Amino acid sequence: MNWLTSNKIPIGRAGADAIDWLIGNFLWVFDAISAGLSSIIAGILFILERPHPLLVVAAFAGLAFALRRRVAAALGTAAGLLLIINLGYWQETIQTLALVVAASFVCMAIGVPLGILAARRDWLYAWMRPVLDLMQTIPTFVYLIPALILFGLGTVPGLVATVIFALPASIRLTRLGIASTPRQLLEAGDSFGATRLQRLFAIEVPHALPQIMAGLTQTIMLSLSMVVIAALVGAPGLGVPVLRALNTVNIAQGLEAGLAIVILAIILDRFFRIDEEARR
Repeated sequence: MNWLTSNKIPIGRAGADAIDWLIGNFLWVFDAISAGLSSIIAGILFILERPHPLLVVAAFAGLAFALRRRVAAALGTAAGLLLIINLGYWQETIQTLALVVAASFVCMAIGVPLGILAARRDWLYAWMRPVLDLMQTIPTFVYLIPALILFGLGTVPGLVATVIFALPASIRLTRLGIASTPRQLLEAGDSFGATRLQRLFAIEVPHALPQIMAGLTQTIMLSLSMVVIAALVGAPGLGVPVLRALNTVNIAQGLEAGLAIVILAIILDRFFRIDEEARR
């Protein structure tokens, strides 16, 4: 086996050289991306932090009732957020919510158009599939290192790592929804003289909406699963107390911070889930 191990293919060295080349030639691009993403997160935090926490709770409860048309949904949302305030993790929850909203916005802004293109071009999806598999299976710490080098310490590298991990869900589910549009509907649109753009927005996207919304909820859940890893590179939020609890073997703190993450996940999932009964 010596002949095989003595002639190591320099994959790692090539990757490091590529990162060095990007830093030397395109650092201004990554600085601009970092500034833009930081502005998005700062804007979301400004909206959520300025009002009194009870006003934010009331707004979320009202939004839950408007979306679900159920009093139980509004009461459950209010009770969950009030419990988070009682546990003392409101600020961390707001920071995590800002990270999740920003990551979901970026993922959907990129994933929906790419999913539509992949549904229209089979060769494109055949090329994208191994890339999406790689994004979902490669250990997060592998691309967290170059993200930390390119974007520095703070929220942005955590956001970039979250987007890389969660993006495939929106692409795959959007493609599935568009590709599964019944041929009869498409033929009906063609018979009425609809253009390709009209057919897309009047037939394909409405039919694929449940799948697109499922992609959004999956993106939110995947983003929430990254909050602890994002905390490793300086991102604030609920991942910080979880890491502290892990380092100090503090069971109580770990359970409380984990419960806050679960509550936030349930609330966001209920906001964007489409009930099949309501659609019928």
